[in-house]
Amino acid sequence: MNAATPSPEAAVVAERLTKRYGSLTAIEDLSFSVAPGEIVGFLGPNGAGKSTTMRILSGTMSGTSGRAAIWGVSVALDPAGAKRNMAYMPENNPLPEDMRVEEYLTLRAKLKDVASERVSERVDRVMEDCDLARRAAGRLIGQLSKGFRQRVGIADALLAEPKVVILDEPTIGLDPHQILGIRDLIRSLRGKMAVLISSHILHEVEQVCDKVVIINRGRLVAQGRTEDLRRELLPDCSFTVTTRSDEAALLSACHRSEPAATVTPLPATTAGWNTFRVSLPADSPARETLAAGLAIAGVSLREIAEVRYGLEDIFLAATRRAPTEPRRS
Repeated sequence: MNAATPSPEAAVVAERLTKRYGSLTAIEDLSFSVAPGEIVGFLGPNGAGKSTTMRILSGTMSGTSGRAAIWGVSVALDPAGAKRNMAYMPENNPLPEDMRVEEYLTLRAKLKDVASERVSERVDRVMEDCDLARRAAGRLIGQLSKGFRQRVGIADALLAEPKVVILDEPTIGLDPHQILGIRDLIRSLRGKMAVLISSHILHEVEQVCDKVVIINRGRLVAQGRTEDLRRELLPDCSFTVTTRSDEAALLSACHRSEPAATVTPLPATTAGWNTFRVSLPADSPARETLAAGLAIAGVSLREIAEVRYGLEDIFLAATRRAPTEPRRS
């Protein structure tokens, strides 16, 4: 592809993708997109169809129906053209344990048709970017920790400077320190290439990704920026309240400030103290005055704190609801 070719509107397109195995439907009518330079988290419970979708997008599996495109090139009609723009690292990426890191990356660069005069440069560059130069140079892949093997896999994916990188569970089996390293590495790709990443570590996805796509039972249930999904799926605001008052007294006090407030008991923290979840409508003015209102009503407060919903809460809310029609974002 000519370097002057303008960027497409979407680097990755999944349009009504469906994959069936006999009577079993793995994914159905699945549509989403990834913009150039964007990092998108692809989430779903085990068996939701994430790996199937990634294999179809990468051209390692054919779909039953629908359209997949990489950088404007159809994966089905021109698989070689699509793959020239893309790199795919599958879950549990197999690596040759008896090769040294530089040997393996040099071989992979040649297989990816990196210009011969640039092979050494590209190997050195990805080893530096993936923190392999200092700590893995000259070592056999089989001697590396799981975290550094994952770095080798990502370095492999970056060798040919693809426009799209698809990473299936790149942090699986890593310890917290290794996860932080991979997170920083993926974050460094923002704006340079489009990245589609699946992961079960929702906190890491929230830290790294520009938006998320959530599927369940093979169908889309939500997609968009975390803040937008938080407003859509979790519109109420909630507080954790620890008090000596019982549920009825707390509810009565809350209703003085907000008639629509609800109170849900939570496990007690200490003998004599009760803990509750107080939920208010998102636009309730009591959000700013709840603590003062409870104090005026005579409720003895030990602690009151607003609940900050994270991606885990969004994920749970999304996977509990029915599949949606694809939203363009």
